Amino acid sequence: MDEKNFKTIQEIGFSKLIEKFESKTGKKRTDILTGIGDDASVARIENGKVVCTTSEIYLEGVHFDLTYTPFHHLGYKIVTAAVSDIYAMNAEPQQVLINLAIPNRYSVQMMEELYKGIDAAAKDYNVQITGGDSTASHQILAISVVCVGTAAEEDIVYRNGAKKDDVVCVTGDLGAALAGLRVLLREKKAWEETEGTSFQPDLEKYEYVVQRQLVPVARYDLINSFSELKIQPTSMIDITQGVVNELQFLGKRSNVGIEIFSPAIPISFETRNIADEMQEDVDKYAFYGGEDFEMLFTLAEENVEKLKTEFDDFTVIGKIESKEKQLSINTGEDRTIKIDLF
Repeated sequence: MDEKNFKTIQEIGFSKLIEKFESKTGKKRTDILTGIGDDASVARIENGKVVCTTSEIYLEGVHFDLTYTPFHHLGYKIVTAAVSDIYAMNAEPQQVLINLAIPNRYSVQMMEELYKGIDAAAKDYNVQITGGDSTASHQILAISVVCVGTAAEEDIVYRNGAKKDDVVCVTGDLGAALAGLRVLLREKKAWEETEGTSFQPDLEKYEYVVQRQLVPVARYDLINSFSELKIQPTSMIDITQGVVNELQFLGKRSNVGIEIFSPAIPISFETRNIADEMQEDVDKYAFYGGEDFEMLFTLAEENVEKLKTEFDDFTVIGKIESKEKQLSINTGEDRTIKIDLF
């Protein structure tokens, strides 16, 4: 390898790394409608139906910390992460497969707790656990989940369908998962400083944000409302890496510009309180905080009021512009932040 051209992944980031894989997709098949670049792959099967497939991987010490994450919560969360990708395609998840690499230091009872959470989530999302694989690991617990779902081909929603004058919407509120993580990390640090003595954190007043971090829920209620009202968003993506990051993905895929209004971003009272306690900017929680598992979608403006008749837990935060390759954040204070799309 030429050392002069050596470049670390950190230098370019994972988004740019994945872009480098997009041209290396093996043999092209006519029955594969989309692959790398959306929340899930889409393959045509028969009778106007398609199958959607996605996967997630969680590594101990990278994606979760067992100091403050109960095994059953972890099991629930990994299924949520996978089915959320299927919902983001406007499809129905049907089955999950779980792959585990388990260090010998973990007990049978611990793994049973993990599977209790997996089972609970699968029941809540009406999916079946159909298999997977397991192996030993020398150091860390690694969990991978594959989720498969189906839909009618005409019902699938991609990231690339946003059109000029569509409104940009998000479900729920943003930044709560990061707020919960900040609380848990603070309490972990306090526990470490006790040097092993008895320590019992009081998390009662942080229940909302801690739950959003440990036991998030995928927004199947939105997808059900779309179906009942026969509304189809023009594009959609789940918010796992922060709304700014997801807006960049959506704008690039749809080849459009986006303007959002910062004061319209929904942020809970609890999240604002945490940011104040931490003396941090709550907008950064909302814009860049990951793992909210809310939905970001674009919609023809005339469908907004119709959707509200069945589902009102969403906020219009902006609109689609014709100008390409730019995300504009209107702060409401005579200042606009412009971010180039990927």
